[in-house]
Amino acid sequence: MSHGADNFYTSDKVTAQKVLLTNQYKMKVGGSLFIPKGSNPNIKAPAIIVGHPMGAVKEQSANLYAQKMAEQGFVTLSLDLSFWGESEGLPRNAVSPDIYAEDFSAAVDFLGTQTFVDKNRIGVLGICGSGSFVISAAKIDPRMKAIATVSMYDMGAATATA
Repeated sequence: MSHGADNFYTSDKVTAQKVLLTNQYKMKVGGSLFIPKGSNPNIKAPAIIVGHPMGAVKEQSANLYAQKMAEQGFVTLSLDLSFWGESEGLPRNAVSPDIYAEDFSAAVDFLGTQTFVDKNRIGVLGICGSGSFVISAAKIDPRMKAIATVSMYDMGAATATA
């Protein structure tokens, strides 16, 4: 649920659809899939998974980045990480970097099954706190071929205790 957060940019150059993935913990992960309009379904496109900042949901900045990249020809998938937005998990709004890393791997699983996605060209983009989560995910999942962060915040360092 977006709690009214879906009041941002909406592209007329992409097709959007809601999707539900299942991570290895059997939790449902909500996502928004963006496909460039006019793309040839017989040509496999590169894909980018986008993670939202901490305290946000995908309808905010993650969808903006995802739509802008889809306008450039990428298939994109923005996620609500577990415990946030349309994804499952209790307590709500919990911070669990290990589960978040698995959410990104579940997104790679999902995109890899789409006939219009080149499973050998899947990248990830983490915004703010998701920046550290995509790096953690890529360290254990070599299927992620490109990693980028925007305004990264290292949640691991912030929550570590001596």
